[in-house]
Amino acid sequence: MFATTIEEGAVVALAGRLDVQGAGTARDALHAAVDAGTGRLVVDMSEVELLDATGLGVLVGTHRRARLAGRQLVLLDAAPRVTRILALTKVNRIIPIEWSDLPAA
Repeated sequence: MFATTIEEGAVVALAGRLDVQGAGTARDALHAAVDAGTGRLVVDMSEVELLDATGLGVLVGTHRRARLAGRQLVLLDAAPRVTRILALTKVNRIIPIEWSDLPAA
């Protein structure tokens, strides 16, 4: 799991597997971003290959932390496989998923 801060406190990009092995890295980056900014926190999920129960826990925990800080967590460009998991677990009902307008390839 790789976590890259694109805009301090506003945009974090995650890449790789958001599972038990990558959860710590993702949690640290996301919690630091929540603490560093205000308003919306966008998490670019376009490069996340796999999401498991531990990864879901990281996202839900970050969502709670963001709400307590008066912020909104938004997931951006989740892959179909990840979106399916978010929908099956109904996490998409508490954390909004958005898609950027990507140009056609």
